[in-house]
Amino acid sequence: MVNHGSWESRGLGCRYKTFPKCQFFVCQLSHITVLHWPAFIMHATLKSFGLASILSVAGTSAASGGYVVGPTLQTDILAAAALGKLTLHAAQNRDTATCTLENVAIRREWWVPHYDPQCDQSLISRARGSLSAANRQAYTNAVRCLMEHPSLLDPLEVPGAKTRFDDFVAVHINQTFSIHGTANFLSWHRYFTYAFEQALRSECNYNGYHPYWNWGKYAHNPLNSPVFDGSSTSMGGNGEYVPHNCTDGLPTGLNCIPPGSGGGCVTTGPFANMSVNLGPIAPTLAAPGVVPASSLFTYNPRCLRRDISSWVSSNWTTDFESYDLISNYTDILSFQNRMQGDFATGFYGVHTGGHFTIGGDPGGDLFASPGEPAFYLHHAQIDRVWWIWQNLHPETRTNAIGGTITLNNFPPSRNGTLDDLLDLGVVGPAAGVLEIRDVMSTIGIGGGPLCYIYV
Repeated sequence: MVNHGSWESRGLGCRYKTFPKCQFFVCQLSHITVLHWPAFIMHATLKSFGLASILSVAGTSAASGGYVVGPTLQTDILAAAALGKLTLHAAQNRDTATCTLENVAIRREWWVPHYDPQCDQSLISRARGSLSAANRQAYTNAVRCLMEHPSLLDPLEVPGAKTRFDDFVAVHINQTFSIHGTANFLSWHRYFTYAFEQALRSECNYNGYHPYWNWGKYAHNPLNSPVFDGSSTSMGGNGEYVPHNCTDGLPTGLNCIPPGSGGGCVTTGPFANMSVNLGPIAPTLAAPGVVPASSLFTYNPRCLRRDISSWVSSNWTTDFESYDLISNYTDILSFQNRMQGDFATGFYGVHTGGHFTIGGDPGGDLFASPGEPAFYLHHAQIDRVWWIWQNLHPETRTNAIGGTITLNNFPPSRNGTLDDLLDLGVVGPAAGVLEIRDVMSTIGIGGGPLCYIYV
């Protein structure tokens, strides 16, 4: 019999329980259960944040089913501090938000490993934020459901959009030059991912919330990870091998990505043999048959291609890269620029690095990349990294904005502001057209419609 200890209070409205054999604490805050591991490291490391006890989702290297995950302790500690500070910030701003700890949605990680079998595995699964196998399949079933529902766009204007899934691709294509390298890059993609989540829930009966792909766990072996291993509980496998050249992932032509073991059609997992209908507009996969579409919205049916690259992920999406980004880029402009990459020096950054970990078509196309189903897991993690950065200093960072309204300020344009609009057209959720300020807080501080956290 495992000794599950006893509950005790340690501040922040949190009840803690010690699990001696498992070397962790569990914290329950309202209906949220969050894992602590190990206590002495947490206390020593987080003391610098001014929080003697903190909500935590800490990680370590572990093996499950033969797959070894990478350590994510560095960013998990930052996420722990962010969640704790957000809890305090929310308590001080309760009068401006209807989102509470009782009704907040919890976005969870796609997969986490099992630990010591003596531990309470069901509790660990809840605490670590893992989606169960059934919930992972429920998510991919809902995404495939969107691929079966008819488009709401005018077929005369967007003939290539045949499904609701395509509608999201078309909206992204249409706004590409005003949502990358811009002041609204983070806020627009936050709202876009939220809109996708809401479509899954309202149109396809998905009962969960949007999962995220924690890059650092799989950076050294993404191909065999639970995200891309081709199983029924993954996001599908790599493409079939076809001979191809290196992939110019950056417009500067630096650090051309070595050819991987894919490049062809995805034939395993939930998205085997799916039809991609829009794009590519700016293809990067150097494989036979991958050529630009004749126009932005033409109908161009083809298979989903991938060329999963550990060369990219091991260089630009490790846990250290995320930790360095969150810790050392303290103003919003340097943070978002570093995240998106420094192409002049050949640096991909976690944003471009995540996209080109998948690569292929349309995953490697700046315009049509939402046609790759894993796009949304990647951008949920982009949002999570921003969420951590914001909530380490919520008083000054929640509404931090920087940059202009054109791609890398070309052509030169005015600075973006919190008053700028986020208009997603036919894929917009019930909240409709919003100002950027409305999505800066994921818990609705200031009156916005969002109500979620990451664990």
